[in-house]
Amino acid sequence: MAGRQHFLDTCGSVFEHSPWVAERAYDAGDIVEPLRSGPVHEAMCRAFRGASREDRLAVLRAHPDLAGKLAVAGELTEDSRQEQAGAGLDRLSTDEHAEFTRLNTHYMGQFGFPFIIAVKGLDKGAILAAFRSRISNSADEEFATACGQVEKIARLRLEALLPE
Repeated sequence: MAGRQHFLDTCGSVFEHSPWVAERAYDAGDIVEPLRSGPVHEAMCRAFRGASREDRLAVLRAHPDLAGKLAVAGELTEDSRQEQAGAGLDRLSTDEHAEFTRLNTHYMGQFGFPFIIAVKGLDKGAILAAFRSRISNSADEEFATACGQVEKIARLRLEALLPE
């Protein structure tokens, strides 16, 4: 059995800048070897869902803006960089970048965390449509939606790391 440190080294970055999710999942006894993406995802989501609203909000706030300042400065995590590039967010026109910046600013002001969406399989048009649609959600609806998207991103990342 590889143990706690192996698990944290392998899966600790799945929830953006929030290794505590992996730590809590492991410490709860919910991680079994061999590591498989499905059971690990379930365990990590239980840890995330069982956390306080403040802890979950911190996870949301750890995510970068889509096509935002960190992307422009080249300071995204490797996972985020690849995910955004896969959706074409690294190849926006000036007008598209301005639209993302406007929406990011409005969304952050309204909800207090960045717009989060699992971009895999989406293009910039679909992302913008979701952005425009979700901005009219209530605070509670959007918190729940963003948490669901964080869990989806974690699942996609785990599927890339571990066998099913």
